[in-house]
Amino acid sequence: MAQITAAAVKELRERSGAGMMDCKKALAETDGDVEAAVDWLRAKGLAAAQKKSSRTAAEGLVAVAVDGTKGVAVEVNSETDFVAKNEQFQNFVRAAAEVALAGGIGDAEALKVAAHPAGGTIEDALVANIATIGENQQLRRVKAVSVEQGLIIDYMHNAVAPGLGKIGVLVALESPAGADVLAPLGKQIAMHIAAAFPVALKAEEIDADIIERERKVATEKAAESGKPAEIVAKMVDGAIAKFAKENALLSQLFVMDNKTSIADVVAKAAKDAGTTIQLTDYVRFQLGEGIEKEEKDFAAEVAAAAGV
Repeated sequence: MAQITAAAVKELRERSGAGMMDCKKALAETDGDVEAAVDWLRAKGLAAAQKKSSRTAAEGLVAVAVDGTKGVAVEVNSETDFVAKNEQFQNFVRAAAEVALAGGIGDAEALKVAAHPAGGTIEDALVANIATIGENQQLRRVKAVSVEQGLIIDYMHNAVAPGLGKIGVLVALESPAGADVLAPLGKQIAMHIAAAFPVALKAEEIDADIIERERKVATEKAAESGKPAEIVAKMVDGAIAKFAKENALLSQLFVMDNKTSIADVVAKAAKDAGTTIQLTDYVRFQLGEGIEKEEKDFAAEVAAAAGV
């Protein structure tokens, strides 16, 4: 049986909102696996919902850049937030985004071999950064979006510099309408995306692995109701339908009023403008999401370095 650490209990409490003893029990039941423990708590009704904050597990910066009908988002990781505040690092992240935008590059490996404005490749500049700053850095991901006609709108939540921050959003609006209509609409939708964390544009586009995980949790929870199998099956289907509706962008309720779906917000804007407007794509990059950060005991490190 895995040792249950105080750090694991603390993380699970922050992730789930459950009590300390419930968290300890969940970790014991799942052999110390925090992700599995979150699901265990949810299945037992001890965690109201899976938190969607995607606790940042790596430092660095997200950059967004747009030019009319095209836009890109780039994430570059560093070991510490101190480096993220470094002007050299910020300039590199900004340059990487500009190169990706100019070349329509939506893949990290392709961006690494693209030419850097100062000479060499983006990868060469990254290696030079690591050598001069003295900390490991990684170009983690890139995504590009575009429309044939319309506008790409960008938004950076809590920007640390123009186009740089920890949560970057792009919204793709396909429409013959002008920027005076699309820019404010896109900005509102982008702010919604930053806050509401959709996992797909449409319900049917949600990743099958995500749906399967939710189905397992819903099945275990429904089974504990003691109801007949056919009722349990309907309960599970209902839970999955609710999850899909709440996590697909177009069906989410707009955070500004918590009543109108995003699809209806777009439809109303189109009607008011007397033309067609389609929300065709979006990007939401949150720094470090999905990366497990190594927890370090600083006091122990100092003691070890001192030979204590």
